[in-house]
Amino acid sequence: MKILSKTAILTFYFNAIILLVGAFDFHGAHQSRPNFWPWDHHIICHPFWPFGCAPGPSLSPPSPPPPLPSPPPPQLPPIVFPPPSPQLPSIPSTLIFADLKLALVYPVIQKFKAIITSDPLGITATWSGSDICTYKGFFCDSPPSNTSATAIASIDFNGYGLSAPTLDGFIDQFPDLALFHANSNNFGGIVSPNIAKLPYLYELDLSNNKFSGAFPMAVVGMESLTFLDIRFNLFTGSVPPAIFTQNLDVLFLNDNIFVSTLPDTLVTTQILYLTLANNKFTGPLPRDIATALSGLAEVLLLNNKLTGCLPYELGFLNQVTVFDISNNLLTGPLPFSIACLQNIEVLDFSSNLLYGMVPDLICQLPNLGKVSLANNYFTQIGPMCRRLMQRGVLDVSNNCIPGLPFQRSIIECTTFFVVPKVCPYMETYKIFPCKPWFP
Repeated sequence: MKILSKTAILTFYFNAIILLVGAFDFHGAHQSRPNFWPWDHHIICHPFWPFGCAPGPSLSPPSPPPPLPSPPPPQLPPIVFPPPSPQLPSIPSTLIFADLKLALVYPVIQKFKAIITSDPLGITATWSGSDICTYKGFFCDSPPSNTSATAIASIDFNGYGLSAPTLDGFIDQFPDLALFHANSNNFGGIVSPNIAKLPYLYELDLSNNKFSGAFPMAVVGMESLTFLDIRFNLFTGSVPPAIFTQNLDVLFLNDNIFVSTLPDTLVTTQILYLTLANNKFTGPLPRDIATALSGLAEVLLLNNKLTGCLPYELGFLNQVTVFDISNNLLTGPLPFSIACLQNIEVLDFSSNLLYGMVPDLICQLPNLGKVSLANNYFTQIGPMCRRLMQRGVLDVSNNCIPGLPFQRSIIECTTFFVVPKVCPYMETYKIFPCKPWFP
């Protein structure tokens, strides 16, 4: 048996102690280390990175123990597009949009593009790519709710001649839309009730298309709406009285198939242009038309079935420049109050059942360019009106005025007058409200 030297024995025990101490310290350090290390929590984050945060480069310790499971890194909410609905095309991953608001309407436009059956001007060829603000007919701006954003603020398809079976699911999908103009196209179907949810829409022009069905009730009560043009379509039925009380500047309902009476009572509104022509409106003119609609500039009620007598209150439409109520069934004399329409340029009462004398005061209005009283039963005109006739301003053909050419036959006039005629409030017909001292 080999006997170790004293030096060898001491060296052996010293190394053993060092190993034991080292093992104890490392084991203790491993048990007491915190849950994160400086090289574990070095995280790279970016607000536009769709996956939140990513671990960055590690700082390696000299001899790391096996790492404990670290908690998941904090996630920032990523900017992601909502999953496309089954009805909408998906958004290609290669497209980059200037604003999320534009990305969200991209599939709406592409879906609408897919149902267009005729595009004679090639408009939809521009509807591709991510730069939606350059699409023909689409215009961008910042919405009031977020002035740093970019959204579709206006759509103008006027005169494009596009054909599509419906606009339902299109207009109502632009939450920041302020104007929609689609005059002279071939759009059909009904007007989506969801347009009532558009908070900024103030101009809606669907004129000269093929819309049908009842009056689009969604527009009734829209506080933002100031311009409504649905003329030259195939709308039918009645017109809700509430539309006449709305704060519209422009109301064009002409050339549809509306069968309705005008409301008996109107409330004060700011309507400037009222066009109900070429429908089937019935009943009398409301007596408060002038007090409620005092700002009217143009009134077009021609080619309907309006009845009754002309109210004296018409004389209070002191801003009106065009008043056309021709081709109806109105009767009675002309109120003297019409001579108070100082701004009137076009006055057309032709093709009614009006009778009596034509007040010479009316023919003295300063801005008259055209006055038509033809195809009535008037029996007398004064010298000022004769001067307008000579100038070609006044047309009184086919009446019952003795001594003038192109009048009705005696038999025709006699047949008309043999039936007694009466209008209510006859005492008001010779009142001249703008000159109350007039005898």
